[in-house]
Amino acid sequence: MTWELHLLLLLGLGLGSQEALPPPCESQIYCHGELLHQVQMAKLYQDDKHFVDMSLATSPEEVLQRFSELAMAHNHSIPREQLQEFVQRYFQPVGQELQSWIPEDWTDSPQFLQKVSDAKLRAWAKELHQIWKKLGKKMKPELLIHPERSSLIYSEHPFIVPGGRFVEFYYWDSYWVMEGLLLSEMASTVKGMLQNFLDLVKTYGHIPNGGRVYYLQRSQPPLLTLMMDLYVTHTQDVSFLQENIGTLASELDFWTVNRTVSVSSGGQSYALNRYYVPYGGPRPESYSKDEELANTVSEGDRETLWAELKAGAESGWDFSSRWLVGGPSPDLLSSIRTSKMVPVDLNAFLCQAEELMSHFYSRLGNDAQATKYRNLRSQRLAAMEAVLWDEQKGAWFDYDLEKGKKNLEFYPSNLTPLWAGCFSDPSAIDKALKYLEDNQILTYQNGIPTSLRNTGQQWDFPNAWAPLQDLVIRGLAKSASPRTQEVAFQLAQNWIRTNFKVYSQTSAMYEKYDMSNGGHPGGGGEYEVQEGFGWTNGVALVLLDRYGDQLTSGTQLASLGLHSLVAALLVNLLPWS
Repeated sequence: MTWELHLLLLLGLGLGSQEALPPPCESQIYCHGELLHQVQMAKLYQDDKHFVDMSLATSPEEVLQRFSELAMAHNHSIPREQLQEFVQRYFQPVGQELQSWIPEDWTDSPQFLQKVSDAKLRAWAKELHQIWKKLGKKMKPELLIHPERSSLIYSEHPFIVPGGRFVEFYYWDSYWVMEGLLLSEMASTVKGMLQNFLDLVKTYGHIPNGGRVYYLQRSQPPLLTLMMDLYVTHTQDVSFLQENIGTLASELDFWTVNRTVSVSSGGQSYALNRYYVPYGGPRPESYSKDEELANTVSEGDRETLWAELKAGAESGWDFSSRWLVGGPSPDLLSSIRTSKMVPVDLNAFLCQAEELMSHFYSRLGNDAQATKYRNLRSQRLAAMEAVLWDEQKGAWFDYDLEKGKKNLEFYPSNLTPLWAGCFSDPSAIDKALKYLEDNQILTYQNGIPTSLRNTGQQWDFPNAWAPLQDLVIRGLAKSASPRTQEVAFQLAQNWIRTNFKVYSQTSAMYEKYDMSNGGHPGGGGEYEVQEGFGWTNGVALVLLDRYGDQLTSGTQLASLGLHSLVAALLVNLLPWS
């Protein structure tokens, strides 16, 4: 059945009181259709992602034909046991197409370890460096022969995955993974991962959320240009930049063409970007949850809800009170309106990319293109200051297109322009410190919370995520003020102690942490907290490299945590010459 026919059936079922949207991909096994629906709604597996990550034992045509016969025999209501037998017969266990890979450029003792003074932290950093060997994956050549038998998107070069249920690459995770890999002196692994991403842009015009066909129609925060800058700064491989500069431009074009929105402010119109995924149906990897959630809204709102969930996944913040801005119950996931928000972080990342593209083209001697990107950055900077910046509060805020005003809730993403170098007033960094103090963020001992709202979603209180710590810490560290730099260090110290403490108890790194009650692995959201963990390891290595001569493991200072923070805040009140 084609997706067009599937949509006609949905219309016939009364689900089409709004315009139906195309499915996330064409596969009638992995993205839409009766087989996917029946298996996922039967909940054969605890995690919906498990089924769509299984490869086929034979051709998709045969699987669909056999399923059609089974469905007809049971009047399209297949008993669970027969469904289970069908899946066991025609599908293979997850991960068959992948093999573990130990990176060839892994070495025993990278130099950055020598910067870490605390003996316990140095031993821990060495263990984090070891974890790269556990997170390496390589695709088996058979995948290239029968790509249609798997939901994996083929990648030529091996790569590092986040860990846990995430056995494929993810777009924005990979930036912090690359930061860590370069500290581990693994530049050729980074180059291979970069090449995979560049190949995806050449094939699809953008980088999908992750390495599965069901992720194809949504991206993630655009950090490819920054990845290239990271690699070229480390290696001086300018020829690699020259070969691929056009592909970097193509990726930014995707965001301009497909994700731009016009915002009016002060009588002027500004072009900014948003997350927006106009594709229908439940997310295949969370199918039953999306289907059940759609039962809580009117039939006419189902497609819109599913598209907004995908846009939330594209943001990387899946899910958060940041996007729960519609309807009478702002804590319910059904009130998600991701595409109605103009996000601070997305626009800061694009602003940074435009600045880097200008530098790249200057370096390559193309002044016309350098000027083009310099002008694009200037326009975006003006737009962000007009629409997103709040002088009184000293931070940027997401802009709600429907309500015509900023969302003034606290999120660490509100300070992304500092990290991205996308601001014109140098005093913005010190204003941001006051913003953190005003929101009492510096009183949290185990990490910066993702928000101050506890909705049960994973990108909200009390969870703390490594990349968000980095956005704030390295943003504040750009200040010339010793006070602000001291707070950046203290935040780094807090985060390292949380990571180290949990690792000491569990021998594992986690994708997120619960920063309440002394720090634990995080929770909430759609699945159990995952171990690994790519970007958490990367950020820990970045902070150990940056502050290695000052950081302590905290065992002898644990009881002084609160006192030392109060002392740091008192120091902040002293007049500085």
